Amino acid sequence: MLYRTLGRTGPEVSILGFGCMRLPVLGERHDRIDVPAATVMLHEAIEAGVNYVDTAYPYHGVSHTEPGMSEVFVGEALKGGYRDRVLLATKLPSWLVDTREDMDRFLNSQLARLQTDHIDCYLLHGLNAGTWQSLQYLGVLEFLDSALADGRIRWAGFSFHDEADVFPPIVDAYDWTFCQIQYNYMDRVYQAGEAGLRYAAARGLGVIVMEPLRGGRLAQRIPATVQEVWSRAAVRRLPAAWGLRFVWDDPDVTMLLSGMSALDQVRENLATADDAHPGSLTPSELASIGEAAQAYRARIVADCTECGYCQPCPSGVDIPRVLAHVNDASFYDDVNGIRELYHMRAFGKASDCTECGECEELCPQGLPIQELMKDAVRLFEE
Repeated sequence: MLYRTLGRTGPEVSILGFGCMRLPVLGERHDRIDVPAATVMLHEAIEAGVNYVDTAYPYHGVSHTEPGMSEVFVGEALKGGYRDRVLLATKLPSWLVDTREDMDRFLNSQLARLQTDHIDCYLLHGLNAGTWQSLQYLGVLEFLDSALADGRIRWAGFSFHDEADVFPPIVDAYDWTFCQIQYNYMDRVYQAGEAGLRYAAARGLGVIVMEPLRGGRLAQRIPATVQEVWSRAAVRRLPAAWGLRFVWDDPDVTMLLSGMSALDQVRENLATADDAHPGSLTPSELASIGEAAQAYRARIVADCTECGYCQPCPSGVDIPRVLAHVNDASFYDDVNGIRELYHMRAFGKASDCTECGECEELCPQGLPIQELMKDAVRLFEE
């Protein structure tokens, strides 16, 4: 395992972090983690040198307004000496904070769920212009100072989902140790993007990358046009390895988080991490990645990473799954086959949408979900 320093003042972290948002589950219940399988995955990663475990208040829950099961799982799985071997990260649910007292209440409840007396890396979760303004007004910087001083947290950071111009003022507002941004070979100019990556690194922040494989879409069910690119490349790699190596190749990236959901994914990612030194991709390899990105851009309809922020829908629509079917129909040129799958599976369908707009306010990707639901109805239900 390779390691890099988290910012100017942070610890040494493995370049691969274990993200606990997409753990294996039982059946279709996102809030029912397959604890034995997930525990084996996490322990094998730690034994191989992964020393950063990332979770959050709503992960593996039924709603972003209630605590999920991910923190509970992590607290249990890190027993038996594993807690002392990792840096534990979780996040303040920024969208639920109404008072300064809420901040302490959330942090203290997370400490209890994680069965620990301190959080190593504590983030303000999913900052955008609105949540940042609200948190500042409520005294979040004083809260961070206090939590650092009393030892409940060791290093402070934030994750970001907004337009690029919102990012630099947040970076400059506090003595952050690190930030977390979405970045991959498809999202170089998206949200904070490459410009934000450079800005944060130049100011001494560690940069943690989330969605390096766009919710797994750069690793699974590869379109034929993209596979042709990988087949022609001078080096043979799995699609996931290409995506991870692109991120790790950047010297300004400290680490990336992989939301692994199966043991074989853990093992593949560990193998890729073993020699992913910055600047190690050749010009030919970088050209292949650029060609693959162009092939994908020609096919994407709904730019969804399946983060689940839009759930639950008040009308019961399973928005990420509907959008996945829309994309699959485009990716694989198989509207009829995807239509059959769409109707075989029991979930809230696009025609249940009432166009309330709540999902669009919550979507980190800024997707026009209401229009996409209409597209889904035309593709699969009319």
